[in-house]
Amino acid sequence: MTDAATATLTLLVERMMPHPPEKVWRALTQGPLLEEWLMRNDFQPVVGHRFNFRSNPVPHWNGVVDCEVLVVEPNKRLSYRWNASGEEAATGIKTIVTWTLTPANGGTHVRVEQSGFRPEDTANYQGANYGWQKYFAGLERVAARPE
Repeated sequence: MTDAATATLTLLVERMMPHPPEKVWRALTQGPLLEEWLMRNDFQPVVGHRFNFRSNPVPHWNGVVDCEVLVVEPNKRLSYRWNASGEEAATGIKTIVTWTLTPANGGTHVRVEQSGFRPEDTANYQGANYGWQKYFAGLERVAARPE
């Protein structure tokens, strides 16, 4: 999806999960659970909280994502900045990730949108597209667990 006015790309991934929104929300907002399917973090579901996702560095990425919580609507919507860190911060990606949970058919329609990819962010856009597909499987696995 492209926003013609600003020439940015938006990545959208959607899935139906056979779990109530509360279980998916838990996997999205509890740091230890979030680490199991996404990355190490110091996340807290509090608007304005700045946190990092951390992974092992790879070529062209230091393994750190600088984030800030923008929206917290329990069991419905979560949004945060997802920006390059360190030396890459000035010129790297600056995107917004928004999770939307909608009850449907006894489960939850889960939607993640990552917006703000510039034309020069093509490699990051492709990497995010691959990554979110993979991460969704982990999210579903963690959401399926008993409390």
